[in-house]
Amino acid sequence: MIDLKKKKILVTGAHGFLGKHLIKNLLEKRQVPKENLYTPTANELDLRNFENCKKAAKGQNIIIHLAAIVGGIGFNLEHPGIAFYDNAAMALNLLEAARQEGIEKFTGIGSVCEYPKEIPMPYQEEDLWSGYPEETNAPYGLAKKFMLVQSQAYRKEYNLNAIHLLMLNLYGPGDNFDPKSSHVIPALIKKIEDAKKEGKNYIEAWGTGKPTREFFYVEDAAEGIILATEKYDKVDPINLGSGKEISITELLELLCELMSFKGEIRWDATKPDGQPRRFFETSKAQKEFGFFAKTDLKEGLQKTIEDYKNRNKI
Repeated sequence: MIDLKKKKILVTGAHGFLGKHLIKNLLEKRQVPKENLYTPTANELDLRNFENCKKAAKGQNIIIHLAAIVGGIGFNLEHPGIAFYDNAAMALNLLEAARQEGIEKFTGIGSVCEYPKEIPMPYQEEDLWSGYPEETNAPYGLAKKFMLVQSQAYRKEYNLNAIHLLMLNLYGPGDNFDPKSSHVIPALIKKIEDAKKEGKNYIEAWGTGKPTREFFYVEDAAEGIILATEKYDKVDPINLGSGKEISITELLELLCELMSFKGEIRWDATKPDGQPRRFFETSKAQKEFGFFAKTDLKEGLQKTIEDYKNRNKI
């Protein structure tokens, strides 16, 4: 097991949604000295540039690579080139810099979007290469999959201890509520609150509401990543999640209940649903490094709603 208190750690994406929770965990739960954490912003260090990655990796022991260009279905449909190039370039450069600088451990964060569209549920790590990803998310998912291939290749040739963690829809306090780029939970919370504010007796939602998703509370995700960094040293990718699925209809009804909205839900079936089902088999993470998600969905949603209201002074 790695004692993180004694390591110099580069965290990319440290100022993003997941990154802020991970940094808080490192400082408060792991008691990593603040001076041991290097947390450059995207403006300070463009990771699509190799020389910047070399500069960032120099003198570090561990890299936790969270940085990503990511959004919901709308973003992925509108910006497939950005979703592919930016994410692939960051990982490509950072792993090569890690190799050249002799980094002790590289933790790469992958995505559920790496999984094929047509495989049995729940998603199991062994099925990762059984087909092509769902089309709307494929450029982003394949960019992340490139990072997995590179991690495994560098482990084999250069003995770089690089691990790859597969994650899915995160939610929680501090989430992105911008309707142009937000994921489903923050987007729906904003829609409901806006409808209440405007006195509407209905809300409109994309698709049919039939697809199912698994939602992963951000504080649980941060804990899982840190546990894997401390304890997991194998070549195989690992699913991190809650292991529970819910339909978008049930999710929206639960949010309406928690937010005391009694209006009608109007589904716009001309908009894409995305993949029909998505949820993880998570037993491997528990077996390999003792991780399981602790936060119930209803509890996590309530905290997310409260955070949104506090930030918008509602």
